[in-house]
Amino acid sequence: MKIISLNNTPKKEVDMKGAVGASKQVPLSATDGAPVYSYRVFTMKPGGNTPYHQHNYEHMNYVIEGEGYLINEDGEKLPIKTGDFALVLPNEKHQYRNASLENDFVMICGVPKEFE
Repeated sequence: MKIISLNNTPKKEVDMKGAVGASKQVPLSATDGAPVYSYRVFTMKPGGNTPYHQHNYEHMNYVIEGEGYLINEDGEKLPIKTGDFALVLPNEKHQYRNASLENDFVMICGVPKEFE
């Protein structure tokens, strides 16, 4: 069993082409003994975004704070806000963008532990 505060989880800049003002924390993962999923927390600074990308595994997201957009394969901006859940299926192109120029956008991202 493990309990950890997000405040005690190291934060690293997302180092992927196309990422702007995005950072990642990994409070729970395979290194903690998680048998199935890793949980990451992404923070996008005002005006920031994740890269527009795809991968061969699903991920499930929950917005902790802020308002933004989930950009789909067609380039459509789907609004997403605090309290919303999102499912991105394997191989779906996607991007998260912070809609605010003043506040952070923060979300939990659950992925199979092998992909963390």
